[in-house]
Amino acid sequence: MPRAAPARAAARRGPGGRRGALASAQNHRHISRRRRRGHTLAPRHRRPTHPRLKGSPVTHPRDAHAPVDPHDVDLGGIRGWLFDLDGVLTPTAIVHMHAWARLFAPFLEAQGAEPYRDADYFAYIDGKPRYDGVRSLLESRGIRLPEGAVSDAPTEETVHGLGNRKNEAFNATLAEEGVEPYPASVALLDAIERAGGDVAVVSSSKNAPAVLEAAGLAERFEVVVDGAVAAREGIVGKPAPDMFERAAELLGLAPEECAVIEDAESGVKAGASGPFALVVGVDRGVGRQALTELGADVIVDELDELIPALERAGETSAIVNDAADPQTPTAAAAAVPEEEDRA
Repeated sequence: MPRAAPARAAARRGPGGRRGALASAQNHRHISRRRRRGHTLAPRHRRPTHPRLKGSPVTHPRDAHAPVDPHDVDLGGIRGWLFDLDGVLTPTAIVHMHAWARLFAPFLEAQGAEPYRDADYFAYIDGKPRYDGVRSLLESRGIRLPEGAVSDAPTEETVHGLGNRKNEAFNATLAEEGVEPYPASVALLDAIERAGGDVAVVSSSKNAPAVLEAAGLAERFEVVVDGAVAAREGIVGKPAPDMFERAAELLGLAPEECAVIEDAESGVKAGASGPFALVVGVDRGVGRQALTELGADVIVDELDELIPALERAGETSAIVNDAADPQTPTAAAAAVPEEEDRA
């Protein structure tokens, strides 16, 4: 059985764990926050991870545990932060909710099926690739439609046609209303940058680049693994952990060095089924109990709740690194040969 990621175990132990040993891992090369437009990133050296089949769960099931208080969690071993987009960085989840309702409310009524409810979004759609969301909702109502093709017009009564109709509604709403990022999420991004951490966006939506641009966040993320990347590279979508693992690879990190930040059920499942150091659940409506049962290590209402723990980890890391630096007075004194000390 593969051993659990060190930071995950530290999170369960709380602030009394081996923070010093974990924090030393933060002394790493800091990549540029400027996204290279039109440039495809080549993955840096990837540390070996436990092998598994694409799209399958890892072989170490997550132990049931109570979530750690965000102020007590040990973040010393976290080098990479893998963010979902909608509902985590931007309040676009509500835009998606409205777009899905505009699609399915009239469609289900015309089918004589059970009416569409807001709860259906969280139960069957949230966090999944668009066409998977269509399939999941239709299955919940016992409705079968032809698959069709990605090129289907939004008017087509196919899985792809309905998905394209939803995308049309989403883009129209985004253009009309715009989007601002959550201030608390921006505050955490700033804190991660100060600490020298690496960040990536992992989103099932193919609209992720447009949303990041609209929210003024595009320049912060050098790595974006979205629905378009997943389709192009054949990456299995959430709730499999593959998209997050790909983002870690592009950052040049092992999944065990990364935290997953999610608000959707399928996203938390993806993080919990992978070998990631930490899974942070953001409660935007799923509920704390559900996020806990899905496997979140830490649950927050806003992401700035993690900043004190991140700053504490940085302070500990600085102490550890100073102690190991032969140029510091403490280390230099310890390095004096015994003969010179006697003289």
